Amino acid sequence: MKLTEAGAFLRDRWLPLVEEINRTHRQARKIHEGAFGSISIGYPGSVAYTFLPEVVSKIAQTLPELKVELVEPTDISFEELLLNFQMDLAIRRDPAENPALLSLCLYSEPFALIVPQNHPLTEENFTGLQDVREEKFILSGLHHRTLYVKSLRQMFKDNNFTPNVYIESDFGAMILGLVGRGLGISVMPSSYAFGAPPNVRFIHLPQKVNLYVTWRKDDTSPVLKNVLELVQQVAQEYKNSTGGSLLF
Repeated sequence: MKLTEAGAFLRDRWLPLVEEINRTHRQARKIHEGAFGSISIGYPGSVAYTFLPEVVSKIAQTLPELKVELVEPTDISFEELLLNFQMDLAIRRDPAENPALLSLCLYSEPFALIVPQNHPLTEENFTGLQDVREEKFILSGLHHRTLYVKSLRQMFKDNNFTPNVYIESDFGAMILGLVGRGLGISVMPSSYAFGAPPNVRFIHLPQKVNLYVTWRKDDTSPVLKNVLELVQQVAQEYKNSTGGSLLF
């Protein structure tokens, strides 16, 4: 038996179509399972050196065909970007305030006093923030109404002084650079230590700050579901290795 000329024509035209249909089915299955597509993740600078790279690495290993966009907001808030569908998931220091959003606490970590390397204060001789009440500070704007900034204000209130904020910046890398130049001292999450220049020193404080993941309550995307699970896995690994909180 052999194909007629017409049969050979149909075979040559039909087989590529069947292969294309099969590829389309496979792609549709991946989309349905949340293994293909894209996701936009917002983050604060403090997680750019450790936690976020771990999350992205986990995504790359588990969902290699998923495109990841990383966004570090400046003038626009995390919540606004989420509600406007310009971001799918936010890793942030504050829980969600808008009822259309959901938040989950991932872990906590200590704040740290950050001083120049040649500063006389060390982890051994530091007794509390009252030791630096006369110093110049480089801090995030204390006028902000976030829970993170509220924690900073409370810290100084508990030590009975208002810091002399010489320079304001919401960018951790900039603050570290300025502290390293001897222009002041700062208080930030300890995780900045992983990306800190060698000319600064971190002194851990008893107060802690949380890290949350936030997303739209009505977002049923399979991609979001998969990435949320991976984010929580990485956070759990951190907590397991540090006994409940992230310590450095």
